[in-house]
Amino acid sequence: MDSMLDNLSKTEFISICVRDPRHHKDDLWHTHVDYEICLHTNSMCFRKKISCVRRRYSEFVWLRHCLERNALIIEMPKLPPWNPFFSLRNTEQVAQRMKGLQEFLESVLHMPLLLSDSRLHLFLQSDLSLTKIEKCALGKTRYTVAEAIQRSSSSYISRLEDKASCDSDCESISSSSGFGQSVDSAMRGSPLPFF
Repeated sequence: MDSMLDNLSKTEFISICVRDPRHHKDDLWHTHVDYEICLHTNSMCFRKKISCVRRRYSEFVWLRHCLERNALIIEMPKLPPWNPFFSLRNTEQVAQRMKGLQEFLESVLHMPLLLSDSRLHLFLQSDLSLTKIEKCALGKTRYTVAEAIQRSSSSYISRLEDKASCDSDCESISSSSGFGQSVDSAMRGSPLPFF
């Protein structure tokens, strides 16, 4: 049994890459940069083996705060510091921040305790907003964590949300397993396998 686990740990990998910074103009005075996060893995911890999402620095700050609240006993990796003089036009500053974000994610992904947080999985493998990530992780959506990840970038989640707005008096009966997914009792017969 031990040799089987040793072989599995030797062959399992999680590769993360933060790249392709893009400038976005929010309005006349405000702009921000988001980064593409690409994950490639054969780990059983992840639903999708290859995924890419876009996130901005403030979303990384949110993720770190969530993980820190959940994992009080371990020291969290640091994010690159917020810089009041950060310039979107300064390619060196953008590259340094991008490198720091990648180092943060690499450190997080090497901490088994953090890999059980469904918000981390939704952050890395779905295009949900932070508000929707939080609701999904708490089981307060019509879709499970597994469905949100599997079907990200599709109209499936939007259709479920539209249906939810039609019957707003109805609440989803869900629970979070605490192991990277929420299980919606109405979805147990779903063709999607769970972890």
